[in-house]
Amino acid sequence: MGTSARRKNRLVVAAGVLAVGVGLSACTGAPAEPAATGPSAVTFPIPSQDVVALAPDAIEKAIEELPAIVERALEATGVPGAAVAVVQGDELVYSGGFGVKEIGSDDPIDAETVFQIASLSKPVGATVIAAQMGDGEITWDTRVIDLMPDFALADPWVTEHLTIGDLYAHRSGLSRAAGDDLEDIGYDRAEVLARLDLQPLNPFRTSYGYANFGITAGAEAVAEGVGVDWETLSERSLYEPLGMDSTSSRYEDYLAAENRATIHAIVDGKFQPLYARDADPQSPAGGVSSTVLDLAKWMSLLLAEGSSGGEEIVDAAALQSAMTAQIISGHAVVPDMRVAQYGYGFGAGVGPTGRVTASHSGAFTLGTATNFQVVPELDLGIVVLTNGGPVGVPEAITAEFLSFVQFGEATRDWLGDYAGAMAGYYQPAGDLADEQRPSGATDATDLQRLVGDYANDYFGTAAVTLEGEQLIVRLGPDLGYELPLQPWDGDVFAFVPTGENGPDGSLSSATFAEVDGAMTLRLEFFDAHGLGTFIR
Repeated sequence: MGTSARRKNRLVVAAGVLAVGVGLSACTGAPAEPAATGPSAVTFPIPSQDVVALAPDAIEKAIEELPAIVERALEATGVPGAAVAVVQGDELVYSGGFGVKEIGSDDPIDAETVFQIASLSKPVGATVIAAQMGDGEITWDTRVIDLMPDFALADPWVTEHLTIGDLYAHRSGLSRAAGDDLEDIGYDRAEVLARLDLQPLNPFRTSYGYANFGITAGAEAVAEGVGVDWETLSERSLYEPLGMDSTSSRYEDYLAAENRATIHAIVDGKFQPLYARDADPQSPAGGVSSTVLDLAKWMSLLLAEGSSGGEEIVDAAALQSAMTAQIISGHAVVPDMRVAQYGYGFGAGVGPTGRVTASHSGAFTLGTATNFQVVPELDLGIVVLTNGGPVGVPEAITAEFLSFVQFGEATRDWLGDYAGAMAGYYQPAGDLADEQRPSGATDATDLQRLVGDYANDYFGTAAVTLEGEQLIVRLGPDLGYELPLQPWDGDVFAFVPTGENGPDGSLSSATFAEVDGAMTLRLEFFDAHGLGTFIR
């Protein structure tokens, strides 16, 4: 069993995708024996925290049910495979693999299979950051410019006051997915971070914008302050001390793993192994690869407040801050709705039985989905990794398992509900998606007049060439991101955006226009923040 009864301090953390709530105050002192206040509740005197009592052997019975939960989810969705691990305290109480590494093969997934974990990299990376704290030289309140003087955002005042915690709580003012568009067209980490000062900002510290490159900037600042690259810092601070031998923050290490799961995207309504996803530019936010056995060790570290084998690996106070709500990430829209909360790289909330939890999901639409959740009051953690794009499978498995733990049954259709919650990932992008070419549309005349190099401070050059009868736009640092243009109406053309942020069915407009004597090109897909106009 776990070790929570021996601990003097409890982390107060929380999370959930569909159900989250306001965190409670931390408890000091070992909890007294609970006093029953009703047939289904117990009360801890300090703090006043009512929780639904567990049935006898609840965790053991839920573990017995877990394989069937996983198998049902895979069968219902067509996700090729999954791996699952459960810890209680410092003990691994369950691990297993299901399905295959790649559709069309019979190579089975096991607990040692390496997966790309996508945004589950964020809480892992936040743990690396917390491991640098404790001596007071670096804290969540350390200013970014004190560690990385050349970094800037659009507002000089924000740049001057921006902290590591601001970036890890997504409260810097950067919009959702800021910088992802640069990664899509081939820019590396340094170039993306250098161009974030061109991104318009939302209100500082009062707005929430889930930004991969915001977190990446925070991680890079800490790594620069320590004097080592991020990937090496992660190895030295977390992976090696915990014996996470199959975990890496480098894409090349994932590719080198013999026992690894292939990613599968949904195209034409079915999972297919079509793409690669090199997330090195945003490694601290989405570039980790790992196994459920390695992540089980990490979850045990979280439950032990930063210690492993009696040795402090991560500063407990810094870790608690990371796992505790720092900002509202989703406001209630009706009076009885719980708000969603976020810490420093961790989702934070309260579960349906009153127990605080910490969690995070990860997803690449190109083919992976992951989720973990820890319940400190139960000294319990579960992680689920899959090799299919986000359709709610890992979240549903985690939620249904914890439902069996806390209620003895599945309390709702978790898979159906999470499938609905994830549907937005597959909404085709672009203003022309699901549109038909207008009746009476005309083709542009003299395509040669549109050819040339178009400049943009944020995206760089857009090179427009005419090859045969087709215009092609090339973007990126080496002009390697190609957009063949199809006629739409006059000087408006259509193109298919590709990459992580262009789901199957996406279609966007490219509009040429003469403005103040200069030819301009507006790429609608790249204009979410008003930065998508290029000038020849």
